[in-house]
Amino acid sequence: MHAGRIIITPAIYQEGASAVGNTCLYGATGGKLFVSGTAGERFAVRNSGALAVVEGTGDHACEYMTGGTVVILGETGINFGAGMTGGVAFIYDRDKTFIDRLNQELVIARRIDVDDDNEGKLYLKKILQSFHNRTRSPKARRILDDFREELAYFWMVTPKDMKAPLNPKEGD
Repeated sequence: MHAGRIIITPAIYQEGASAVGNTCLYGATGGKLFVSGTAGERFAVRNSGALAVVEGTGDHACEYMTGGTVVILGETGINFGAGMTGGVAFIYDRDKTFIDRLNQELVIARRIDVDDDNEGKLYLKKILQSFHNRTRSPKARRILDDFREELAYFWMVTPKDMKAPLNPKEGD
């Protein structure tokens, strides 16, 4: 994927249902992908510029990612972020299982401070609003309705040595 916008919504929404298969966004350089459902393994591998929102992924998501933004509103598989050298990922982790699935060799995961007016919080909310407007995802709606409290369940994953991973213009 290089540009444009792909929006995938099921005819009948079932939380946790698979909506796209393996290797979606492999090598993407731009564009937006909004999926009201989960993705398979190796989601956004080698992503260098796309914005993507999904409701869960399989193993090896964001592997070798060099840019772009990924928001995952649910569980991930193992080895998340292996070799990730750029971009940012936001992971909604209500069950507190994500850290054990994160490959921490090159990336760091940190919580977004609810009381701080940092870029991460505002950027994430803008992306979630855009995602909900286009997919009508009930999960995104629940998070947005109680955003201040739900924000505590998000991790922001960035490369350890990256200075400014956010591009606030991407959320539109």
